[in-house]
Amino acid sequence: MTIDVVNAENKKVGAVEFKDDVFGGRVKTDLIHESVVRLNAAERRGTHKTKNRANVSGSGKKPWRQKGTGRARVGEIRNPLWRGGGTVFGPQPRSYEYQIPKKVEKGALRAALMEKLQAGLVIVVDALTASAVKTKAAAGVLKAIGVTGKALLIDAQLDEKFVLSVRNLAGVTLVQSNRVTARDIANTKQVVLTTAALEKLEAALSERTRERVNA
Repeated sequence: MTIDVVNAENKKVGAVEFKDDVFGGRVKTDLIHESVVRLNAAERRGTHKTKNRANVSGSGKKPWRQKGTGRARVGEIRNPLWRGGGTVFGPQPRSYEYQIPKKVEKGALRAALMEKLQAGLVIVVDALTASAVKTKAAAGVLKAIGVTGKALLIDAQLDEKFVLSVRNLAGVTLVQSNRVTARDIANTKQVVLTTAALEKLEAALSERTRERVNA
């Protein structure tokens, strides 16, 4: 698939080809799902906690003698069987983070890009730079190239002035190509790539040593 490369004034300055061996084939949405679930799980705070019998306030003295009263035996009032007692096997602070194979992460990123590409929601520009820190000017550039609503901007090297110019634009996210995830792409309407970012992504996703996931 070939897409035109435009500049800040939305004028065609070239064309790029998305290689079929990288961005061709079936979109494997199951890989995208795995990657998104992993990232969401890693961001869970995991601060939930219930009190067990060691944490509940109360005496550790035996309420009554073991035998001869006709009542059930009990060791302390913090007994989990009693009202106000400790909780057995309740949730404790923990991390929900887990790892998945790197090949699955790459496959998810590839699939997310393929999905946007096949839907015609990818725009390729020659550069994402700004001569001065001006949010209005950055908004004008995005409007000129056809960006409306939620958008993800990807560049190989972030321009400091452009970063400051777009940070206050609602729904616009700017990330570096080596830090973009499948969730970033799936959670946006349009994807804007620079030619440099596309080269980096193709190099990362088309390694000869990689094996196709779920081929």
